[in-house]
Amino acid sequence: MFRKLPADLMPTEDSPGLRVKGGTQYSRSQGDYRCGGCGAEDHANGDNDVKALVDDYTGNQGPAHRRNEGRR
Repeated sequence: MFRKLPADLMPTEDSPGLRVKGGTQYSRSQGDYRCGGCGAEDHANGDNDVKALVDDYTGNQGPAHRRNEGRR
């Protein structure tokens, strides 16, 4: 059974970013992101999927968009 996280911890359009919650012996790890540059969002459950989500966010979304904003 998964507990729903409080809404203020979830990335939103007004507060984009990455959220990762580690797993316990009773639950799997979870992750969510919302990109502030393009509005893309994603969710993952389980260690391998959350790791892939973090890699996608750091390589292609949030930080990548902020770095490239001045190059247009």
